[in-house]
Amino acid sequence: MSLLTLLIVAIGVSADAFAVSLAQGVRLRRRVHREALRIALTFGLFQALMPLLGWAVGAQLNAVIAPVDHWVAFGLLTLIGGRMLWEAFHSAPAEGGAGRIRTRRLLALALATSIDALAVGLSLAFLDVDILPAVILIGLLTAVLAYGGVLLGHRAGNRWEKPAEIAGGLVLIGIGTKILLEHLLG
Repeated sequence: MSLLTLLIVAIGVSADAFAVSLAQGVRLRRRVHREALRIALTFGLFQALMPLLGWAVGAQLNAVIAPVDHWVAFGLLTLIGGRMLWEAFHSAPAEGGAGRIRTRRLLALALATSIDALAVGLSLAFLDVDILPAVILIGLLTAVLAYGGVLLGHRAGNRWEKPAEIAGGLVLIGIGTKILLEHLLG
């Protein structure tokens, strides 16, 4: 997998965290940078650890799944992208609030937004990907996007939440399709 493709995958799996960060930024009234850093570090850590976990599981199953790995990658990425599109059009808008996200809620959101990264990690186990640079890239990019998302949400409101989820879903479906076509046509 090329660095560009990996970067696009990282952006795709970061879209949920970015959208949640936007929504949280809308709610903040004070200490925006401190909360943005807290959210960014939590989301970045979860987004880095989950694909590593998925990759470890996938690596154990590689011999069994290798003949259909391109279909597995396509299916997982398409399902994840499709779910992101569904949520973009069917979830309620963020409610206004005043402050800091509670730690328990932050951890739950980090886990929920990183489930996609777990499935992507499973897909990466079936492709020619060096996992350590991949998870570092995913984690760092997520942290940067989450930090920026909180700040942008604080300034711009929640109008960017839905487009971020739509773009992330379409990107993941596109990557899955690219992997399948490369295998079938190559």
